[in-house]
Amino acid sequence: MNNQVELKHKDVTEKILHAFYKIVYPQLGYGFLEKVYENAMVLALASLGLKVEQQARILVYFQNQVVGEYFSDLLVNDVVLVELKAVSRLLAEYEAQLLNYLRATPYEVGLLLNFGPKPDFKRKIYENYHKTYTWEQK
Repeated sequence: MNNQVELKHKDVTEKILHAFYKIVYPQLGYGFLEKVYENAMVLALASLGLKVEQQARILVYFQNQVVGEYFSDLLVNDVVLVELKAVSRLLAEYEAQLLNYLRATPYEVGLLLNFGPKPDFKRKIYENYHKTYTWEQK
């Protein structure tokens, strides 16, 4: 009996993590601005056959009304939000921010990638069946 849980959008997130750990971080390391890592991740992800949108406009909904917008660093294959950091360590507020983005949008999976002194990531899930409202997909 297999006790492993199948992760939502695993095929996409595995490629994103591969690009992060095996392609971008080994070549660039620590110390650049987030925009440099964002541009590099776009190239690496595209080379792996993924659709990548930089600074994707994300509408935030409350009670079926748009109450704000933000721009995700990356939206991959229209299913995974990716937020990039270049900080000494990931803080709880970065994770909370990503979880809030997932809660208020139609996206269910998010990755927080840190190009810090030691590469690190957090994976967040907020499934749509937990959400109490609907929205129009872009």
